[in-house]
Amino acid sequence: MQLKAKLARSELTIGSWITLGHPAIAEIMASAGFDWLVLDMEHSVLELSEVQTIIQVLDGKHCPAIVRLTSNHPDQIKRVMDAGATGIMVPMIKSAADAQAAVEAVYYPPEGKRGVGLARAQGYGALFHEYRQWLKNNAVIIAMIEHVDAVYHIDSILSVPGIDAYIIGPYDLSGSMGRPGELDHPQVHDAIQQILDAGHRLSKPGGIHVIEPEPDALQQRINAGFNFLGYSLDIRILDTLCRNHMQTIRSQL
Repeated sequence: MQLKAKLARSELTIGSWITLGHPAIAEIMASAGFDWLVLDMEHSVLELSEVQTIIQVLDGKHCPAIVRLTSNHPDQIKRVMDAGATGIMVPMIKSAADAQAAVEAVYYPPEGKRGVGLARAQGYGALFHEYRQWLKNNAVIIAMIEHVDAVYHIDSILSVPGIDAYIIGPYDLSGSMGRPGELDHPQVHDAIQQILDAGHRLSKPGGIHVIEPEPDALQQRINAGFNFLGYSLDIRILDTLCRNHMQTIRSQL
């Protein structure tokens, strides 16, 4: 089953983040069994050419590639979708208008406003009509809820047709509340709960990014009711694995 269909059924999916540009990283992570992988253009040095190469690798592994954008800008959305991305993860969605703008940038008229180009996604020009149908059946748009303003408008944001799921950015959310990094603060906890409740109320799947590679922390989020979960990222997995192994090795010397 395709990711869009899984989201529509509110099935549990677990993905991770790619910030390193080497194709082998993407191949290893896709082979590990993640349901989707995010190519992070917002907080990494990934360039568009590297993103397309990684998308090609993930296509070969049948792993959906979601590009986390630098901003909600139609030009970048058009380019990453033309490169063959399964979908986009849009930062700092604060209103229904923001969400609608992202949807319109992904879809061609009459559903949206995306300009037509012939690139990799369209079979380099040979498969444009097939790609239009693919968009309707497969394109995924994830709204990042990471500002307190979004909490105030969460019902209207998640009600925008074309928004397939949401994911909470806990650090930016806490920062917008004057509590940067205080993820256990009652106000931050309440805001996260408000978002989760809205998702359940509107039957919209969503989750949160569990930064550190800690299975117990992920399980806690699943138990809380989230079903679209980001589990760590390439650099944190690599760093913690190396550190833990070396600590164990040195403790035995």
